[in-house]
Amino acid sequence: MLLLKPKFLLGTVALAWPLLAQTADQQPLPSAPSAVIATQSEALAQPAGSSMVFASATQPGPGSAAIELAKDGTLPLTLDDAIALGLERNVRLKYDRANQRAVQGDTLGVVNALLPNITANAQSSAEEINLAGMGFKPSLIAKFASSGLLPPGVNFPTIVKVNLTQASLNASQALFNLPDYELYRGTKNEKAVIDLTYLSDRGDLILTVGEAYLQIIADQSNLANAQAQERSAKTLYDQATAKLNAGVGIRLDALRSQVQYQQHQQDTASAESQLAKDTIQLDRICGLPAGQKLQLLTTAPFAELDAMDLNAEMLTAFAHRKDLLSLQQQIEVTQRELRAVKYQRLPTLAFNGFYGVIGLDQGPYHGNFVAEGTINVPIFREAGQRGEQEVADAQLTALRQRVADLRVAIEAQIRTATLDVEAAHKLVEVAQSNVTLAQQELSDEHDRFSAGVDDDLPVVDAEAAVASAQSQLVQSLYQYNVAKLQLARYTGVIESRYRTYLGQ
Repeated sequence: MLLLKPKFLLGTVALAWPLLAQTADQQPLPSAPSAVIATQSEALAQPAGSSMVFASATQPGPGSAAIELAKDGTLPLTLDDAIALGLERNVRLKYDRANQRAVQGDTLGVVNALLPNITANAQSSAEEINLAGMGFKPSLIAKFASSGLLPPGVNFPTIVKVNLTQASLNASQALFNLPDYELYRGTKNEKAVIDLTYLSDRGDLILTVGEAYLQIIADQSNLANAQAQERSAKTLYDQATAKLNAGVGIRLDALRSQVQYQQHQQDTASAESQLAKDTIQLDRICGLPAGQKLQLLTTAPFAELDAMDLNAEMLTAFAHRKDLLSLQQQIEVTQRELRAVKYQRLPTLAFNGFYGVIGLDQGPYHGNFVAEGTINVPIFREAGQRGEQEVADAQLTALRQRVADLRVAIEAQIRTATLDVEAAHKLVEVAQSNVTLAQQELSDEHDRFSAGVDDDLPVVDAEAAVASAQSQLVQSLYQYNVAKLQLARYTGVIESRYRTYLGQ
């Protein structure tokens, strides 16, 4: 008797999908599905000046009711809206939902093996038999009549027509089959594994959307800083040119300020290009057209994360990490599979039979039935059973080792993410102070240059210092918010508490 392994259900979800925009310093979660990427978005593009409404997904919160496309073709989008669109439209989650339905269908197939199987059958046939062709020739029939086997005067035709009708009800039932019953119980754990995989993918998606959204906010800040520096450099260049034309300045100051102005123009163009590319990435993750323009409504303020106890964070992760819970469910599946292998040594009992009627169209009809019970007793297939048991034991040991390793990895991830949050918090504070000092220095140098006390070289240096400080502030704020999102992901609560971690 062959054992039907329940692991065939897990095979339906072995879909590899590439990791989207994973930074070099970001480590993937062990045993968790990769972060997701959306392809083939629905046709949502509309001409400029049209109106479009996107239905929200299941993510609750502000801005998740309906998203209306503005008249100019720009889509207002909060962070909640972006996450809701991603959860609804991202192609990996669509595959996961399809896999859930497929596993449900496979589960019903396993259940059907334990339920009574009843079928009804009815048929009617018409048949013409040539008795002469079968050897009953008229001469032979005459001998039967002369010998008295046929009543006198009976006309025995050689061509016979038979109209036969029959109906039956067939039933079969497995009365005692412990291996199949254990496999049926294992399908519940299999379904839990698929559901946990889906929830883990949702967490990965939220992290990916959050990082992409925060990256665009950082790009917008960099673009605003670059544009401000360009305007400042243009003012300095105009002042230097005016002094040169008035005969009170030198050509070197005008040349230096022109070079600085053109450099800031290049920085502005580069910032605009980076913003456009990152917007395309967010569009694709959310399942929007790649050319969809976005207006981000959520800001990224410097919101400090309350201090959290490390032990409490790890206990939260052990209770909520979907990859850990999925492995635990896989252990349950393998344990049931192991018991099913052991139960193959027991006999199985089944019943099958049918009851029906059969007869000519003109009648009469007569009932017929079959009722039988079958018992199968395994006599000797010990080698095969022991082999299957060894395989199941090895799988169980490997899963337990993976659980132990993942628990250690979770602790390391939470400790690392906590350190990242603390370090990024300090970087933000230092960057804020640097921006204030650099802006004060630039203001003083502008005053000195306007008064003719100094040339424009210190002003150029001060502008470069301000640009560098502002860029560092934007980057450190982005790193701080991303670190908080990663900490929420590592503790397994990103879907329910990402607003809390971001300070919204």
